[in-house]
Amino acid sequence: MSIENKVAFVSGASRPHGNGRAIALKLASLGADVAVSGFNNMDGAIALSEEIKSMGRRSIAVKMDMSEYSEVKRGLAEIKEKLGPISILVNNAALMNHNVTIAKTTIEEWDYEVKLCLNSAFYCIKEVWADMCANKWGRIINITSVAGVLGGYGQTSYGAAKAGLISLAKSVALEGARFNITANAVLIGISTTDAYLKLPEPVREKVEARTVFKRPATPEEIASAVAYLVSDEAGYMTGAIMNMMGGLDLFVL
Repeated sequence: MSIENKVAFVSGASRPHGNGRAIALKLASLGADVAVSGFNNMDGAIALSEEIKSMGRRSIAVKMDMSEYSEVKRGLAEIKEKLGPISILVNNAALMNHNVTIAKTTIEEWDYEVKLCLNSAFYCIKEVWADMCANKWGRIINITSVAGVLGGYGQTSYGAAKAGLISLAKSVALEGARFNITANAVLIGISTTDAYLKLPEPVREKVEARTVFKRPATPEEIASAVAYLVSDEAGYMTGAIMNMMGGLDLFVL
């Protein structure tokens, strides 16, 4: 599944155990030049970029507040200037900043989470769209969550945004088909990211028991799913939801 010399951008790839990091490294291992973004943890994004360079690929780390269109526009312009047009876009930026009920959720919290988790994906798609259309090739992947299909107690803004990413991918798939642009969503249940590992152990055990494998996915397993979707082998797959929930959505006794 070579993607030699393609330019990829993975948003939200600064965490040491994040899915974004694993995805960026996987794409680099397949021959892509990979740009990554960070905001609050730029040291992690820079370290990841240096690791990608050590693999013999080109890379830059760009600081962006993904919730702001002007920041995304500036950041993606910098990537294009230094690496070339982006042909692989992985919308991974997300933050589940609060787990509180509707009554306690502020308008500001709702707005920020929706902007960061959903609007950011549209901002990125809008900025790379013209080049993908002109080059007649593009791969767009939206990383979504179990909360986007099953909901989540105290996760109104996060769940709504993650659901929106699925519909966004489907609409992009329809518009992109005539330009050989595919758009798909990767649906994650639980994986051993930094955020997941911060959960209390009893909570993790309870959720893991609901999967058929009785364990979370690894970021590397998520990265392998993304790698397939951006490859030529998946050229006929678009508007799809790649289910990486480990059976979390099945009836498990």
